[in-house]
Amino acid sequence: MISGYEDKIFLIEVEKIKPNPCQPRHEFNEERLRDLADSIKQYGVLQPLVVTRNEVERADGSLYTEYEIIAGERRWRAAKIAGLSQVPAVIRAGEQSDKEKLELAIIENLQREDLNPVDRAQAFFRLANEFGLSHTEIGKRVGRSREYVSNTIRILNLPQDMLDAVINGQIAEGHTRPLLMLTDRPEEQLTLFKEIIIKRLNVRDTEQIARRIAYDKVRKHASLVQPEIIEIEEKLTEKYGNRVKVEMKGETGGRIMIDYTSAEELKRILAMLEQNGPSQVLDIPAIPLAEEVEVAPAVAGEEAKEDDDLYFIKNFSI
Repeated sequence: MISGYEDKIFLIEVEKIKPNPCQPRHEFNEERLRDLADSIKQYGVLQPLVVTRNEVERADGSLYTEYEIIAGERRWRAAKIAGLSQVPAVIRAGEQSDKEKLELAIIENLQREDLNPVDRAQAFFRLANEFGLSHTEIGKRVGRSREYVSNTIRILNLPQDMLDAVINGQIAEGHTRPLLMLTDRPEEQLTLFKEIIIKRLNVRDTEQIARRIAYDKVRKHASLVQPEIIEIEEKLTEKYGNRVKVEMKGETGGRIMIDYTSAEELKRILAMLEQNGPSQVLDIPAIPLAEEVEVAPAVAGEEAKEDDDLYFIKNFSI
């Protein structure tokens, strides 16, 4: 063994280096790797890898040295693409436990913002599940709050197709929060997920839709709405292809709210309203008057607008 080698930078043969089995990062963007390889061809590897040194015994009893990456796998992969035979590396002394390797790899990737949200969630889950660290302890190790760690791990409760969409950049990490609000409503969760991709919903619009769905669930479950109103909402939703909510105010009035997510959808809905006319929209059942219909408050951020003529087109919250 070389005394004090952990404080020095060595040139190590690329072929003697192997990846860290505890590497939390599973996805390496090929295009970015090629870009980094081009940079390495021109400027070399500017920041050394961090590796451990292991003596391995061959079948014939002889020994050879190999190195395992703790940090810098992306640089190592790019160096191989660039055709380098050696890369600079710092050799960390002592045998590292799997937990230490995972911690170091997570911290390095977090500092470089190289982990996608799913890889980060899986890494945190491993630290908690395999190594028994609390969310608070994980947060201290990576310089984040306990809430951040807990919320990140929750992403793993999403179905695999949604996790794949996060990895591939089809949806943002912020989209996962409203999707998680609908975990107990898988059909509506899937519908919202498809809407995010097809309609390119931003996070704010997605959160508003998810809150509306969650609120409607409570509203219907608490028997605050007559079954006839629910039937009308379902029929209108099916007809216009957008979520529709009917609110009764008093004994004879109320308002209809139609969600939309783009100017094109708004134009389509208005065209349908103008084309159908009031007598051709739907065969709607008569609604028996109730002594009192209690309606829950509107979702935060959505202010109700009072108008004398509740059936004027501007009162459709479209």
